[in-house]
Amino acid sequence: MIRLKKNSAGWMIAVLAFVLGMMVITFAASAQTPNDVLVFASTDSITTWDPSAAYSTEATYMPNIYEGLLRAAKPGSKKAFEPLLATDWNVTDDGLTWTFHLRKGVKFHDGTPFNAQAVKFSLDRTMKLGTGASFIFDAVDTITVIDDYTIQFHLKYTAPFAAIVASANGAWIMSPKVAEHDVNGDMGRAWLEEGHEVGTGPYTLQSWKPDESIVLKKFDDYWGGWEGPHVSTIIVKIVKEATVQLQMLLAGEADLATRVPPESIADLENNKDCEVLKGPSFMNYALHLNTTKPPLDNILVRQAISYAISYQDLITVSVAGWATQSVGAIPYGEFGHDQYLYQYKLNLDKAKKLMAMAGYPDGIDRKLVFTYAAENTTEKAFAPIVKEDLAKIGIDVEIRPMIWTSQWELAKGDPAKAQDIFALLWWPTFNDAHETLYSLWHTEKSPYWNLSYYKNDEYDQLVAKAYRVTGTDPEKAVGLYSIAQQILINDAPSIFLFDLQRGVYKRANLAGYIINPSYPRVPFFYYMHK
Repeated sequence: MIRLKKNSAGWMIAVLAFVLGMMVITFAASAQTPNDVLVFASTDSITTWDPSAAYSTEATYMPNIYEGLLRAAKPGSKKAFEPLLATDWNVTDDGLTWTFHLRKGVKFHDGTPFNAQAVKFSLDRTMKLGTGASFIFDAVDTITVIDDYTIQFHLKYTAPFAAIVASANGAWIMSPKVAEHDVNGDMGRAWLEEGHEVGTGPYTLQSWKPDESIVLKKFDDYWGGWEGPHVSTIIVKIVKEATVQLQMLLAGEADLATRVPPESIADLENNKDCEVLKGPSFMNYALHLNTTKPPLDNILVRQAISYAISYQDLITVSVAGWATQSVGAIPYGEFGHDQYLYQYKLNLDKAKKLMAMAGYPDGIDRKLVFTYAAENTTEKAFAPIVKEDLAKIGIDVEIRPMIWTSQWELAKGDPAKAQDIFALLWWPTFNDAHETLYSLWHTEKSPYWNLSYYKNDEYDQLVAKAYRVTGTDPEKAVGLYSIAQQILINDAPSIFLFDLQRGVYKRANLAGYIINPSYPRVPFFYYMHK
């Protein structure tokens, strides 16, 4: 042991270290959040607060504010769906008439009683606006109010309607008083966009600063009640950097985080104050290629890229192995997945031969612009690997990170001026292959989610036909979905990278997190407590 004199430099350093250590301990202790408050460090911004139009990252928050008729049950449940605003339901033998019996004693956040008229208003509004995921109600012919607590849907063709009304987008029920805020026929859109909300969920939207914060407060009159442990206030801090989210979690400044750097997951798992959960997910990553511009308008170049990707390296580096290489567009476990579809594997010789056959034996003469969401650490990690992979077949890539909302806006513009390669994390609105296959690759007049700008009439017809027989012959539907996916694999408008396992990063004292692959990014705050 070395004894230090009081006037020595070593003594001063020791004192300074002690003081700084006490400051860190004091800071960490003060950073612990109260038991009735949950602080959520999230990357997910709001693109719209309109429940009829929401179809992006706001899906993280919507299920805590709004509710649908049903909810898809979590894995291991005896039934596929559980009651929410409907208590029970039945369908006729021909699959065309669905009757829902509604929950009584429910109030909207504005005090309006919930009833069948509100259901009809909400879904009529969504269908009339025609925005977001409204297409999921294409099968609906008419909606009939039988009485205050019974509503009936008559379909034009059979469809998985229980899954549709349990959708994570487009199926939210709102107070009819939204209509009182109509401005020039906008059906209350401007009012909702200001941050007003009128759901029935356990939490109300208290305040919102775009790209900064969201505050939710418990709704005292929630029909589910507040017995037992709950959190009364949710403070969402929108933090795009995964390293900052990790620091907040370690310091106790956040109870829950969306993302942490992949290389930090192992250390987090070994931290006694934190916990990492892993569960099933219907989320997957793909690269969408701009099929309208050379050289990606050439199917041989797109196939060459498919063979040039080092899929396993991407999985190891970007998600610490928490994924499996995709087989087709539909993830494992989701309705419509086919494990026997053709799967591209890394084969540089084949990739180079295809490039030569396409007329590019020496590579292409311009850089391809590759955009990804800057706040997505997974995409940030695999982008350089993709660049290196494509350089080996003569394709030079300019990596361009963009905030998600800006990346999406660019892609929805003129395809001739848009990116060449678009990295996308996708999760379905409901557990059915149609929503993914339709949204991402059906022919669109104006780009929305078809970010490869792909057009194929045969493909469109197959997906539509499969959906129409899902309710009566699901086995036939799966077969048709498989054929449609094989067309995508051959035409290669997109590169299917990997199916993701869901990671949840939280403080050890936060309990009650539910991982449900039908709502992979949703933290159901009502069930959480400390």
